[in-house]
Amino acid sequence: MAHMLETMAYVNETSWHGLGNKLTAKQPIEVWAEQAGMDWQIKEAPVRFMTESIGSLGAIMSFPENKVLFRSDTNVPLSVVSQRYQVVQPREILEFYRDLTEISGFSLETAGVLKGGRKVWALARTNQSSTLKGNDTVNGYVLLATGCDGTLATTAQFTSIRVVCNNTLAIALANNSGAVKVPHSTSFDPEAVKRKLGISVTSWDSFMYKMKAISERKVKSIEAANYFLRVFTDSALPASGVTNERAMKKVQSLFEGHGMGSQLTSSKGTAFGLLNAVTEFVDHERRARSVDHRLESAWFGPGATLKQKALDQALLMVA
Repeated sequence: MAHMLETMAYVNETSWHGLGNKLTAKQPIEVWAEQAGMDWQIKEAPVRFMTESIGSLGAIMSFPENKVLFRSDTNVPLSVVSQRYQVVQPREILEFYRDLTEISGFSLETAGVLKGGRKVWALARTNQSSTLKGNDTVNGYVLLATGCDGTLATTAQFTSIRVVCNNTLAIALANNSGAVKVPHSTSFDPEAVKRKLGISVTSWDSFMYKMKAISERKVKSIEAANYFLRVFTDSALPASGVTNERAMKKVQSLFEGHGMGSQLTSSKGTAFGLLNAVTEFVDHERRARSVDHRLESAWFGPGATLKQKALDQALLMVA
């Protein structure tokens, strides 16, 4: 398989990762499940293994402490987990949005499967949107994702997408927790997650207030250089730190006018421009084995961590 991406679907313009089946708007959950490759179940089976002796096969043994998770449609194994592990089905990820799309004005925009089924997600646009100086529009989304390989709890996350460049950025909530995470040792209660996430105007307004503040914070060349140095230096390493010179040169170039939307009033020579140079680098430019490796990193892995660090550093500039 050329990609980790098993299948995905999207509506509206081609999604920023450029992959998937295009759907017309307002499709029912059932169509999304089929077109996004999420119309299968995660099944469980006991762990069995074959012992060997010289010249012959041995006995079939069991390992009762663990179980195998596998796909119902292909029987392909996904992972080995403990008996306490509680599965969240691909269809449950989509069903999370049913009342939000039918009652609350949300609209599913993309959903899909990564790593052959080990990760599944869906992203829906909320009815929240704001525009910064220079007609720079940012829309609000809710991302729900889960994994079955031990690398991702079921996670509900407010996410913003800047229209001009499709840069994605997790939204920090008022309690400084950017997401609601449900470990697989407990059951997934979608209604409880929605209540805890607080799908409300308050979180969005707070986030956009911060974005407005950094879009009005002008920065000098030396401040920009120091910002990128802080973002791309690993403080856990010795005092000299280790930086990625290629990455720093790239984000500097994006900030100085080569990035999408970098010439808008909100970004040109501002802390918001610094932040968007990093998010564009992570979402579109960073080296990756494939587009879907980049997507996984940008939403769930090192790329997401780097974007959060960039946001934290930008906010310090207006503290």
